[in-house]
Amino acid sequence: MTQRVPVDHLVAIMEDAHRRSVALTVGLDDNQLMGRKLPIVNPLRWEIGHVAWFYENFILRDLYGRAPILPQGDELYDSAAVLQDTRWDLPLLGMEATIRYAETVKDRCLERLGPGTASKRDSFMYQFATFHEDMHTEAYVYSRQTLGYPAPRLGPDLARNPSGVCPGDAPVPGGTFRLGAERDAPFRYDNEKWAHPVNVEAFAIARAPVTNAKFAEFVDAGGYRRREFWSEAGWAWRERAGASRPVYWLPDTGDGFRLRRFDETVPLPPDEPVIHVNWFEANAWCAWAGRRLPTEIEWEAAALGEPEGDRLAATKRTYPWGDTPPEPRHANLDGGSLGCIEVGALPDGDSAFGCRQMLGNVWEWTADTFAPFPAFRPDAYRDYSESQFHRTKVLRGGAWATRSRILTGRYRNFFGPERRDIMAGFRTVRT
Repeated sequence: MTQRVPVDHLVAIMEDAHRRSVALTVGLDDNQLMGRKLPIVNPLRWEIGHVAWFYENFILRDLYGRAPILPQGDELYDSAAVLQDTRWDLPLLGMEATIRYAETVKDRCLERLGPGTASKRDSFMYQFATFHEDMHTEAYVYSRQTLGYPAPRLGPDLARNPSGVCPGDAPVPGGTFRLGAERDAPFRYDNEKWAHPVNVEAFAIARAPVTNAKFAEFVDAGGYRRREFWSEAGWAWRERAGASRPVYWLPDTGDGFRLRRFDETVPLPPDEPVIHVNWFEANAWCAWAGRRLPTEIEWEAAALGEPEGDRLAATKRTYPWGDTPPEPRHANLDGGSLGCIEVGALPDGDSAFGCRQMLGNVWEWTADTFAPFPAFRPDAYRDYSESQFHRTKVLRGGAWATRSRILTGRYRNFFGPERRDIMAGFRTVRT
């Protein structure tokens, strides 16, 4: 069960999440707030209303039995009931009214909390609803990238100091590793329930994600045209999409590429991780390079495990560097960088085996299909995980726009293998 947390903490994170949502609307006109009708984005006006509805439904209505603030809210903002391709055609609130609705819901949620420490029930649901907003604010950022909007302003810009690459493989010994969350975890998502022993053979995993320079070698070698590197499903996707390179790469006037970041183009940064590639593209690169994606157990063991002689220890860290929450010296999170940094940066965030940036910078595809752990049971929001089992692939680690408060090394993200709008890259394992 989730540990009880101070009410002041719940207030602070909800206020901060709301400020981030509002900040991501700044500078966008009415047309941009609705955006083009695409199957991989939502209208921003709809999405902010949905987040407010989520707080209202799962806290004010489900926990406290309050009547709906918006009589038509379920018909407008319930993502389980409102089909994605109809969200542009709904009689949505205007942007100012949407923000007022979100602020009203937030204020009423916070009014329900007394002083001191929240109950276990409130501690879980208030955190989960806030983390749900955090997941959406990351989506607002990559939707702005998809649509070619200007970069948002998310606070003080973090310097991108040159740091180069982090070459080589980290050997990880075999043993028995407990995959998932223990029952005394301060907070856990339903798909992390519960930790269970899994045997893992010794393996060697790349110390850093694949860089733009390394992926460009695959593109230059005709990797997108060579059927032998692609699975049947991957080749079918490549032909449908007409893909010949990562989605935001543009041919340069010379022999190389440029990269579109939001509404600007920059020279392709060679030592940053490749980002916005899908699971099919990652696997094709692996086939070309004679490598493979890590399994989920391998990824978590490399990130959170510790050595004990020539075996994996029974102990397990919360984060790659230990048990203290992320700081900027550990991981590129929270959006201040407005993009990736070089893969050699932030050695303070290394795992016990010397793997770098296993949290932050880019989400990392794993080999595995998203599936329940043996003791899985859904939480109050049943659609969070259950509806995505056996249809999506597992990603781990977080990206530069991911909020640090939602992450531990156990966090399981999940998207369809065709998605390359999300902030995903990959690291590999020696075959």
